[in-house]
Amino acid sequence: MTTRPTPAQFVQQFHDARASAILRTNDQQTAAHAMEAAARAGFTIVEFTLTTPGAFELIAEFSRRDDLTVGAGTVLTLEDAEHAYEAGAAFLVSPVLNVAIIDAAKAMHVAMMPGCFTATEFLHAHHAGASLQKLFPMAGTGPKYVKSLLAPLPMLRIVPTNGVHANNAESLLKAGAHAVGFTTALFDANDLRDKRFDAVEQRGVKLLEAVGKRPAATSVV
Repeated sequence: MTTRPTPAQFVQQFHDARASAILRTNDQQTAAHAMEAAARAGFTIVEFTLTTPGAFELIAEFSRRDDLTVGAGTVLTLEDAEHAYEAGAAFLVSPVLNVAIIDAAKAMHVAMMPGCFTATEFLHAHHAGASLQKLFPMAGTGPKYVKSLLAPLPMLRIVPTNGVHANNAESLLKAGAHAVGFTTALFDANDLRDKRFDAVEQRGVKLLEAVGKRPAATSVV
Protein backbone atom coordinates (compact mmCIF):
# COMPACT_ATOMS: atom_id res chain seq x y z
CA MET A 1 0.00 0.00 0.00
CA THR A 2 1.24 3.52 -0.78
CA THR A 3 1.52 6.09 1.99
CA ARG A 4 -1.95 7.07 3.16
CA PRO A 5 -2.64 10.83 2.95
CA THR A 6 -3.67 12.73 6.04
CA PRO A 7 -7.25 14.05 6.01
CA ALA A 8 -5.97 17.53 5.15
CA GLN A 9 -3.83 16.16 2.34
CA PHE A 10 -6.76 14.20 0.95
CA VAL A 11 -9.02 17.26 1.04
CA GLN A 12 -6.47 19.10 -1.10
CA GLN A 13 -5.92 16.10 -3.41
CA PHE A 14 -9.65 15.80 -4.03
CA HIS A 15 -10.00 19.51 -4.70
CA ASP A 16 -7.15 19.36 -7.20
CA ALA A 17 -8.52 16.23 -8.88
CA ARG A 18 -12.00 17.82 -9.07
CA ALA A 19 -13.74 14.45 -9.48
CA SER A 20 -13.76 10.86 -8.25
CA ALA A 21 -14.83 7.57 -9.82
CA ILE A 22 -17.39 5.74 -7.65
CA LEU A 23 -18.15 2.13 -8.51
CA ARG A 24 -21.01 -0.08 -7.41
CA THR A 25 -21.52 -3.38 -9.21
CA ASN A 26 -22.36 -7.00 -8.46
CA ASP A 27 -19.20 -8.77 -9.65
CA GLN A 28 -15.68 -8.43 -8.28
CA GLN A 29 -13.85 -9.10 -11.55
CA THR A 30 -16.06 -6.66 -13.42
CA ALA A 31 -15.35 -4.08 -10.75
CA ALA A 32 -11.60 -4.53 -11.12
CA HIS A 33 -11.68 -4.14 -14.91
CA ALA A 34 -14.06 -1.18 -14.77
CA MET A 35 -11.99 0.72 -12.22
CA GLU A 36 -8.85 0.00 -14.19
CA ALA A 37 -10.57 1.62 -17.17
CA ALA A 38 -11.40 4.67 -15.04
CA ALA A 39 -7.77 4.90 -13.98
CA ARG A 40 -6.65 4.74 -17.59
CA ALA A 41 -9.01 7.61 -18.35
CA GLY A 42 -7.18 9.70 -15.77
CA PHE A 43 -9.13 9.37 -12.51
CA THR A 44 -6.82 9.46 -9.48
CA ILE A 45 -9.45 9.41 -6.70
CA VAL A 46 -11.45 6.17 -6.79
CA GLU A 47 -14.06 4.64 -4.51
CA PHE A 48 -15.32 1.08 -4.18
CA THR A 49 -18.68 0.81 -2.45
CA LEU A 50 -18.82 -1.93 0.16
CA THR A 51 -21.93 -3.40 -1.46
CA THR A 52 -19.65 -4.58 -4.29
CA PRO A 53 -18.56 -8.23 -3.83
CA GLY A 54 -14.92 -8.43 -2.77
CA ALA A 55 -14.79 -4.71 -2.02
CA PHE A 56 -12.11 -5.05 0.67
CA GLU A 57 -9.93 -7.12 -1.65
CA LEU A 58 -10.38 -4.54 -4.40
CA ILE A 59 -9.45 -1.72 -2.02
CA ALA A 60 -6.33 -3.61 -0.98
CA GLU A 61 -5.37 -4.33 -4.59
CA PHE A 62 -5.82 -0.81 -5.93
CA SER A 63 -4.30 0.81 -2.83
CA ARG A 64 -0.94 -0.65 -3.84
CA ARG A 65 -0.85 1.66 -6.85
CA ASP A 66 1.12 4.88 -6.61
CA ASP A 67 -1.18 6.72 -9.03
CA LEU A 68 -4.43 6.21 -7.11
CA THR A 69 -5.99 7.29 -3.83
CA VAL A 70 -8.55 4.64 -2.92
CA GLY A 71 -11.55 4.94 -0.65
CA ALA A 72 -14.46 2.89 0.64
CA GLY A 73 -18.07 3.87 0.04
CA THR A 74 -21.34 2.85 1.70
CA VAL A 75 -19.60 2.65 5.08
CA LEU A 76 -22.51 2.08 7.45
CA THR A 77 -20.96 0.55 10.57
CA LEU A 78 -17.86 0.82 12.70
CA GLU A 79 -16.91 -2.65 11.50
CA ASP A 80 -17.12 -1.44 7.91
CA ALA A 81 -14.84 1.46 8.76
CA GLU A 82 -12.30 -0.72 10.52
CA HIS A 83 -12.18 -3.33 7.74
CA ALA A 84 -11.88 -0.66 5.06
CA TYR A 85 -9.02 0.98 6.93
CA GLU A 86 -7.26 -2.35 7.37
CA ALA A 87 -7.63 -3.00 3.62
CA GLY A 88 -5.87 0.29 2.90
CA ALA A 89 -8.68 2.80 2.34
CA ALA A 90 -7.44 6.39 2.38
CA PHE A 91 -10.92 7.84 2.90
CA LEU A 92 -14.37 6.68 3.99
CA VAL A 93 -17.74 7.67 2.53
CA SER A 94 -21.26 7.02 3.78
CA PRO A 95 -24.72 7.85 2.44
CA VAL A 96 -25.76 8.84 5.97
CA LEU A 97 -24.50 10.96 8.85
CA ASN A 98 -23.15 8.78 11.66
CA VAL A 99 -21.02 10.67 14.17
CA ALA A 100 -19.55 7.43 15.55
CA ILE A 101 -18.02 6.68 12.13
CA ILE A 102 -16.69 10.23 11.88
CA ASP A 103 -15.06 9.75 15.29
CA ALA A 104 -13.58 6.43 14.20
CA ALA A 105 -12.16 7.99 11.05
CA LYS A 106 -10.56 10.77 13.10
CA ALA A 107 -8.99 8.17 15.38
CA MET A 108 -7.62 6.36 12.32
CA HIS A 109 -6.44 9.66 10.78
CA VAL A 110 -8.36 9.21 7.54
CA ALA A 111 -10.81 11.54 5.85
CA MET A 112 -14.53 10.88 6.33
CA MET A 113 -17.33 12.11 4.06
CA PRO A 114 -20.83 11.46 5.46
CA GLY A 115 -24.00 11.87 3.46
CA CYS A 116 -25.96 15.06 4.20
CA PHE A 117 -28.97 16.78 2.70
CA THR A 118 -30.28 19.53 4.96
CA ALA A 119 -28.36 22.53 6.20
CA THR A 120 -28.62 21.14 9.73
CA GLU A 121 -27.06 17.83 8.68
CA PHE A 122 -24.24 19.60 6.84
CA LEU A 123 -23.41 21.79 9.82
CA HIS A 124 -23.66 18.83 12.22
CA ALA A 125 -21.21 16.88 10.06
CA HIS A 126 -18.82 19.83 9.96
CA HIS A 127 -18.94 20.31 13.73
CA ALA A 128 -18.40 16.57 14.25
CA GLY A 129 -15.15 16.82 12.29
CA ALA A 130 -16.07 15.40 8.88
CA SER A 131 -13.38 16.40 6.39
CA LEU A 132 -15.96 16.78 3.61
CA GLN A 133 -19.71 16.46 3.29
CA LYS A 134 -21.41 14.37 0.61
CA LEU A 135 -24.57 15.88 -0.88
CA PHE A 136 -26.90 12.90 -1.01
CA PRO A 137 -29.33 12.55 -2.59
CA MET A 138 -29.14 15.40 -5.11
CA ALA A 139 -32.26 14.81 -7.19
CA GLY A 140 -34.21 18.04 -7.59
CA THR A 141 -31.45 20.23 -6.14
CA GLY A 142 -28.16 20.74 -7.99
CA PRO A 143 -25.99 23.86 -8.40
CA LYS A 144 -28.55 26.31 -6.96
CA TYR A 145 -28.84 24.20 -3.82
CA VAL A 146 -25.06 24.01 -3.39
CA LYS A 147 -24.80 27.77 -3.79
CA SER A 148 -27.65 28.34 -1.32
CA LEU A 149 -26.00 26.11 1.30
CA LEU A 150 -22.63 27.79 0.96
CA ALA A 151 -23.99 31.32 1.27
CA PRO A 152 -24.54 31.06 5.07
CA LEU A 153 -22.19 28.07 5.55
CA PRO A 154 -19.04 28.87 3.54
CA MET A 155 -16.93 26.56 5.72
CA LEU A 156 -18.52 23.46 4.17
CA ARG A 157 -16.74 21.24 1.65
CA ILE A 158 -19.65 19.87 -0.34
CA VAL A 159 -19.18 16.93 -2.70
CA PRO A 160 -22.22 16.02 -4.83
CA THR A 161 -22.13 12.38 -5.97
CA ASN A 162 -25.71 11.48 -6.90
CA GLY A 163 -26.93 12.44 -10.34
CA VAL A 164 -23.68 14.11 -11.41
CA HIS A 165 -23.01 13.96 -15.15
CA ALA A 166 -21.17 15.78 -17.93
CA ASN A 167 -23.86 18.44 -18.29
CA ASN A 168 -24.00 19.57 -14.66
CA ALA A 169 -20.58 18.79 -13.19
CA GLU A 170 -18.97 22.08 -14.17
CA SER A 171 -21.99 24.04 -12.89
CA LEU A 172 -21.76 22.27 -9.53
CA LEU A 173 -18.09 23.16 -9.24
CA LYS A 174 -18.74 26.77 -10.21
CA ALA A 175 -21.48 26.89 -7.56
CA GLY A 176 -18.82 26.07 -4.98
CA ALA A 177 -18.72 22.28 -4.73
CA HIS A 178 -15.34 21.11 -3.43
CA ALA A 179 -15.34 18.29 -6.01
CA VAL A 180 -17.83 15.89 -7.57
CA GLY A 181 -18.21 12.13 -7.77
CA PHE A 182 -19.24 10.27 -10.91
CA THR A 183 -21.20 7.06 -10.50
CA THR A 184 -23.54 5.81 -13.24
CA ALA A 185 -22.47 8.61 -15.61
CA LEU A 186 -19.09 6.87 -15.68
CA PHE A 187 -19.98 3.25 -14.96
CA ASP A 188 -22.97 2.59 -17.18
CA ALA A 189 -24.74 -0.59 -16.09
CA ASN A 190 -25.10 -1.88 -19.65
CA ASP A 191 -21.39 -1.39 -20.33
CA LEU A 192 -20.49 -3.27 -17.17
CA ARG A 193 -22.87 -6.09 -18.04
CA ASP A 194 -21.44 -6.42 -21.55
CA LYS A 195 -17.81 -5.93 -20.41
CA ARG A 196 -17.37 -2.81 -22.56
CA PHE A 197 -14.55 -1.40 -20.49
CA ASP A 198 -13.22 0.65 -23.41
CA ALA A 199 -16.52 2.57 -23.29
CA VAL A 200 -15.95 3.25 -19.58
CA GLU A 201 -12.51 4.63 -20.40
CA GLN A 202 -13.81 6.83 -23.22
CA ARG A 203 -16.62 8.16 -21.04
CA GLY A 204 -14.15 8.83 -18.25
CA VAL A 205 -11.98 10.99 -20.48
CA LYS A 206 -15.03 13.06 -21.49
CA LEU A 207 -16.18 13.46 -17.89
CA LEU A 208 -12.76 14.64 -16.78
CA GLU A 209 -12.70 17.09 -19.65
CA ALA A 210 -16.11 18.34 -18.48
CA VAL A 211 -14.60 19.33 -15.13
CA GLY A 212 -11.52 20.85 -16.72
CA LYS A 213 -9.14 17.94 -16.21
CA ARG A 214 -7.50 16.66 -19.35
CA PRO A 215 -5.44 13.52 -18.66
CA ALA A 216 -1.77 13.79 -19.48
CA ALA A 217 -1.90 10.44 -21.26
CA THR A 218 -4.69 8.11 -22.35
CA SER A 219 -5.09 5.17 -24.67
CA VAL A 220 -8.41 6.54 -25.93
CA VAL A 221 -8.30 7.73 -29.55
